[in-house]
Amino acid sequence: MTDHSARTLVRRQAAGTSRRAGALAATAAAALVLAACSGGGEGVDTGAGGGAGGGDGSGGTLVAAVSAQPDQLDPHVTSAYASFQVLENVYDTLVVPSPEDLVMEPSLATGWETSEDGLTWTFTLREGVTFHDGSDLDAADVVYSFNRIIDEELNPSFRFADVASVEEGDGGTVVITLTQPTPNLLALIGSYKGLAILPEGAAEDYDLTTEAVGTGPFALESSDASGTVLAAYPDYWDGAPTVDGVEFRYITEPAAALTALQTGEVQWTDNVPPQQVEALESDDAVELATVESVDYWYFSMNYDVPPFDDPAVRRAIATAVDREAVAEAATFGAGQANQTAIPQGSFYASDYAPYPSDTEAAIAILEEAGVQTPIQMGLMVTDELPASVTAAQVVAAQLEPIGVEVSIQTEDFATWLDRQSQGDFDAFLLSWLGNIDPFDFYQSQHITDGASNYQGYSNPEVDALLEEAAVETDEDARKALYDEASAIIVDDASYVYLYNPDVVQAWAPGLSGYTIRADRAINFEQVELP
Repeated sequence: MTDHSARTLVRRQAAGTSRRAGALAATAAAALVLAACSGGGEGVDTGAGGGAGGGDGSGGTLVAAVSAQPDQLDPHVTSAYASFQVLENVYDTLVVPSPEDLVMEPSLATGWETSEDGLTWTFTLREGVTFHDGSDLDAADVVYSFNRIIDEELNPSFRFADVASVEEGDGGTVVITLTQPTPNLLALIGSYKGLAILPEGAAEDYDLTTEAVGTGPFALESSDASGTVLAAYPDYWDGAPTVDGVEFRYITEPAAALTALQTGEVQWTDNVPPQQVEALESDDAVELATVESVDYWYFSMNYDVPPFDDPAVRRAIATAVDREAVAEAATFGAGQANQTAIPQGSFYASDYAPYPSDTEAAIAILEEAGVQTPIQMGLMVTDELPASVTAAQVVAAQLEPIGVEVSIQTEDFATWLDRQSQGDFDAFLLSWLGNIDPFDFYQSQHITDGASNYQGYSNPEVDALLEEAAVETDEDARKALYDEASAIIVDDASYVYLYNPDVVQAWAPGLSGYTIRADRAINFEQVELP
């Protein structure tokens, strides 16, 4: 038996023990959730008694109200923000964005070196890290995790387009060899938990759609339609969390989530009614925080469904949309209209704005192209993200005068994701969250056959520009390439960009240790309850 096989056997034996123990814990936790969680109904005793807990039973349980249930828990497969709200606290990556400025910093890797030609990156792994199943982290786990994404072409696989190999190096290191210099490699492998490090063989040892085994500050106890429960992991490499656990409750309606916070039923929520943000700033029953995000909201039309394959139709629709009105309705001032993806505060932002929000001009585009109206458009949204419904209602009203009759199709988020992946839509409206590098804003969404190019867009000129920008090491030159690519994307209306929202979150007075972040990553390991 080789070392690899022996190690895998030990892991599988540990996994069996962990599963049996986990099943008992999950049963108890599920009973607690079923008894106590009714989507914003009766209040419960959360055990939030204050004091530093460190996972020893004295720190209490943080109850967090979120708007949606995870679609699944495999970090390499899911693309749902509701899943990553949970997984952010369960898994780690080699590197991680800093909370303050999103600059990549060490996590499971303590440092890295780059060869002179920029093609070889060597990462030194942190010692003394254990997974929630009790096994030790080593280089084989990193190699397995990244190669699983690459070999199975899983959701983040496009991030490894320039990776020639991922191999174990000497002395507890991992060596990533590239086909060409990749200046944003750290962001590619660490910007979100889709790049999580799993134990070697995890996909065979666990059902990762419903189970999780990470190195993060919390371990999964249970997750079902009633809620998700995490328990503090006492052997976390960066110190045990202060609270004993986190309970995520799914409260879709923002008003209900806010009421739960104000009455003490929950201690944290990011599902804040936008129309109440201004009033909440003077409400002593909550602490409110906002920060400019790195997100964008948009809608996109299916290039395989006539007449949306006609660029004149797409441009007319883009011309008719009043983005300021959409942003105001959806965010009540907590968002900035934009005709491109990247927020204006970024070095990579563009001021390109070719669409005048002009109904008459939009009608003229359709008439000149000989397009017959009325045009029927099904616009897919999800009620688990209420802003999508509000934005769609405004867009529908704006398109009616140009002869586009919009039918808003409201789905639960799991169905929304399934229809998107199947191409079963005329158009869909949603947001992209947590972008850091310009690559994140544009690459997979608009390059031909990109992993997130569900609309079916293909432009060889855009492909060439995005591929060149991805490896350009000069920052000014890189920005120029992305400016050019984004202008063509906007002209082609691959996405009709709407606005960049602020991050708005609220928590109980006296709760400390939590940092609101521009990338919406939710980290609870340092939280102390009042």
